[in-house]
Amino acid sequence: MSSESRWLQRCLTPKAALPRQLVLGAAALSWLLMLGAWCALSYGGLVPAMFLPTPVDVVAAGWRLAEDGTLLEHIGASVEVVLVGFAVSSALAIPLGLFMGSFRLVQALLDPPVNFIRYLPVTSFVPLFILWIGIGLEQRVAVIIFGVFFQQLVMVSDVCRGVSKDLVNASYTLGCKRRDVLLHVLGPASLPGVLDTLRVTIGWAWTYLVVAELVAASSGLGYISLKAMRGLQVDVIFLAIAVIGLLGLLTDQVFRILRMKVCAWAQ
Repeated sequence: MSSESRWLQRCLTPKAALPRQLVLGAAALSWLLMLGAWCALSYGGLVPAMFLPTPVDVVAAGWRLAEDGTLLEHIGASVEVVLVGFAVSSALAIPLGLFMGSFRLVQALLDPPVNFIRYLPVTSFVPLFILWIGIGLEQRVAVIIFGVFFQQLVMVSDVCRGVSKDLVNASYTLGCKRRDVLLHVLGPASLPGVLDTLRVTIGWAWTYLVVAELVAASSGLGYISLKAMRGLQVDVIFLAIAVIGLLGLLTDQVFRILRMKVCAWAQ
């Protein structure tokens, strides 16, 4: 069998390890393909400039907003909303989700309302949050919490419920009390899945950011998108979308690295 055939067979084998250079090359290729498609559509005139700006136009818009500090100000406002809302949601959902996954009675009590609320559209609650909380940071944070909390709760409880019953029984056999089982068995065993849940839901938090900032906001990336739409500044809209995507990618990598460092035993 030739070396090319062996490489192809290895690439097509499920869960087969690949050289780091090959993985990085494939990742770089995907970015180049997306950028090439964008350039072909915009520079080639296939899509009018009022609908699809060129990459240079978007970079120029970013430079223009960065020169006077406007871009950093709006980025800071959006990061604050996402991090505060995500932190509050996670601080509540993780312990409550562990209790749901550990105790059948807690699950029976919380499952019906949680599974009902998590399917409700977040956008429909924005007017209510403005009415209840007012206009400001608190209202935007509430949108993030509402959009993320119930999803986190279900995912964390499923992770905890998936811990092997044999592991729990073994801990009782070794003399552990119920509190010890919860804190020193179920908690650590659920940690890799909890970090995976946080990694997924931080992406949802960035998605709900635009919803939070489209209404009654005076700063943030969602706000400048709405303002740019009114002025037909498509380059600024694409800039805001690109920045949100890059920030989301950054937080995703942070949780990926955190899981590798904290839960190296679970790799």
